[in-house]
Amino acid sequence: MTAATPLSPIPVAPVGLTARARRFVEVDGVRVPGQGFGQHRERWIKYGVPTVEIDRAATFQDRWGGLALPPAPFYEGGPRILGADCPEGSAAEGWLFPAGSCRVSMAYGFMIGSDGAFGINAHRWTPLHASTDGWVESLALAAHAGRWATTVTKVKGKAVESLDLADFEPVPEVQGVTDTWWRGRDSLIALYRGEAVGMDAPQCLEAHVYGGLDKWALRGG
Repeated sequence: MTAATPLSPIPVAPVGLTARARRFVEVDGVRVPGQGFGQHRERWIKYGVPTVEIDRAATFQDRWGGLALPPAPFYEGGPRILGADCPEGSAAEGWLFPAGSCRVSMAYGFMIGSDGAFGINAHRWTPLHASTDGWVESLALAAHAGRWATTVTKVKGKAVESLDLADFEPVPEVQGVTDTWWRGRDSLIALYRGEAVGMDAPQCLEAHVYGGLDKWALRGG
């Protein structure tokens, strides 16, 4: 039997995250030691992968590689461990590279787009957040909201489109593209549209409404 991979001490959060996300990474995250990313470079170049794309994946690996975070509230928990792999090119989407292995068998993978967006690749490439920072901020916000909300309501399918966001403002730190967060007077709403868009499956639309939040909880704490 192969021994389990040891987990490292508390990780240091990458620079640029909000205080909330830094706490989330450093308190709830762990770093899993892995093999050096550079050992694959020459082999990938032989496969025809441009060096600029390998460099982009290496930058991601340096910032996020080996970081394991608690499961996301949607997308079957998100990547199990963040980590780059061999970039893949297509005429339609440009160059993408994997962002980490899935927790379960799924119909799509988590990828990083040519512009750095974090998203899913199913029937089509669907960016969820403008960067991996945004994805991690969304995880941190979901954990924070779930901890302090007095009610959590899940809205699914067509009912999501009837949510009234007129008195809500977008939460900028999550860098929402297909998925967004909205802040109201005493509530936060997370809109998960990625599966619906990426898999042509409107029944997969889902929103989580966190109610009963005070001013401190709404702004991040």
